[in-house]
Amino acid sequence: MTLNLFQNVEPRKEEIAPGAFLLRGFALANETTILHAIDEVTVRSPFRHMITPGGYRMSVAMSNCGSTGWITDRSGYRYDSIDPESGRKWPSMPASFLHLAKAAAAEAGFEGFAPDACLINRYEVGARLSLHQDKDEADYSAPIVSVSLGLPATFLFGGLKRTDKTQRIPVIHGDVVVWGGPARLRFHGVLALKAGRHPLLGGYRINLTFRKAG
Repeated sequence: MTLNLFQNVEPRKEEIAPGAFLLRGFALANETTILHAIDEVTVRSPFRHMITPGGYRMSVAMSNCGSTGWITDRSGYRYDSIDPESGRKWPSMPASFLHLAKAAAAEAGFEGFAPDACLINRYEVGARLSLHQDKDEADYSAPIVSVSLGLPATFLFGGLKRTDKTQRIPVIHGDVVVWGGPARLRFHGVLALKAGRHPLLGGYRINLTFRKAG
């Protein structure tokens, strides 16, 4: 029997901006199933450090699941149904992922969310994600659902311009951030991960980002 080490945490919703919500502890109820599904996906499509169009190696290791996956290389940022390392389709999105993404979106007021892509990011100590907008999707009507697992991190949430002031939002294991509507194109990122030890994921943080790409 696998125990939920955080089962006493009560989920709660916090508005961080119009159209953006932090759902504290929302992913905890199904954490065991979700973590097992991550292992299954990344056995088939292992984590790798992708290269940006500028030739830089990303500090965050990545994989994908769903009908399409987000990739970057010297030719640009884009979605592709094929894992460039294996030459095969990305693994299907696990049912537990889909259920979590839909439920979190609905809790934040975005009913009917049907993600077709899940980017799985693995952070080790020092890994970070610079401020960016999610703009590679075909349309922006669907929200973004971001699930934090493992070590705590500081999520940066800014405005519609890179130079806008950012909020620094602590996120811990099981937290979910959802943004859409007027917040859909806000800049966001993650500060460098600090050293620590999580009882389930050791020295890592994993983030699941659900999007409707097509």
